[in-house]
Amino acid sequence: MVVLNLFYHHRTIFDACDKYETIMIKIGIDAMGGDFAPEVAIEGAVRALKLIDKESRIVLFGDEQRIVELIKKHGAKVEDFDIVATTEVIEMGDHPAKAFVAKKDSSISVGFRYLAEGKVDGFASAGSTGAMMVGSMQVIKPVEGVIRPVLATLIPTISPEKGVQRSVLMDVGLNVDAKPEVLAQYGLLGSIYAKSALGLENPRVAVLNIGEEEGKGNIQAKATYDLMKADTRFNFVGNVEASYIFTDKIADVVVADAFVGNSLLKMGEALYRINHKLGGKIPSLRKMLRPLLGRIIPKLYWQQDFWDAMNAESIGGVQVMGVNAPVMIGHGSSSARAICSMILSMERDIKSNFPEHLRKALKEA
Repeated sequence: MVVLNLFYHHRTIFDACDKYETIMIKIGIDAMGGDFAPEVAIEGAVRALKLIDKESRIVLFGDEQRIVELIKKHGAKVEDFDIVATTEVIEMGDHPAKAFVAKKDSSISVGFRYLAEGKVDGFASAGSTGAMMVGSMQVIKPVEGVIRPVLATLIPTISPEKGVQRSVLMDVGLNVDAKPEVLAQYGLLGSIYAKSALGLENPRVAVLNIGEEEGKGNIQAKATYDLMKADTRFNFVGNVEASYIFTDKIADVVVADAFVGNSLLKMGEALYRINHKLGGKIPSLRKMLRPLLGRIIPKLYWQQDFWDAMNAESIGGVQVMGVNAPVMIGHGSSSARAICSMILSMERDIKSNFPEHLRKALKEA
């Protein structure tokens, strides 16, 4: 397999003032990935088509005949999408590394090839997580200087002043036994991402711990604290307890190893489902009046907005941070809404130019 140097192939989407330029970006989507693909993948892409910028283009990888049929079924025009025909699918039960190599014409393998060649600007799939990580590590490759890439996601925060905002939680699934130096570097990655993708001027970075005081926690947490405290490249604010991560009081970036981060993420998803089953919805009349009341009394909708932001479908997937191009991995059970959200998140991440900002920061270190 020929691995291309993506750094030289990718187009820059920022001008000298770090403002978004209105140039065409291409969002690569695996149409065959997920338990309900390609049906929900195409339905989600059709939904997203109405929400992405006019300069953005969705590129679908998969069975061309099925993709065309489903685009028409959902009332969209085939010419509004780019389609890359592939003949193979990496199944959930396949060995990720072996299948990635053996199934060279799979939607995931071809998608990563297009990403490496700069034919798409980001790639996302709700298919095999293992295969997506193989592509991220072996084809796109980590940014030079990154010790270990990380899986990150956005979680909601709420405060009386700002309402519902987003913060970064990392690691949520990759490195369960991360060393302190790896966790400390996550702080830098998360800070740069929060600046470039979320628009935060000076994001606050904290280590998830059992207490706020310096010296709390296990050996890993204490060592990570010391390394972060000594790093002047980001705004380290100390420890954060789990009881505060959904508030805006302490941190915009929360760092933990994958064992803790993934457990926390799944707990949040479970709480959303419990709240939803208990009837945590906006009353129909208030929902109908939102276009008016939402502008006059926005606090009326903060509670529902918070719980909706806790819904995994509103995020669409997790980011693979620390590699040379935007990559996202969705739930295997992703719905059409989740795919739509994944596309919108990918569009935001492409525009943020996060990998380039990270490369620059690591070169200056």
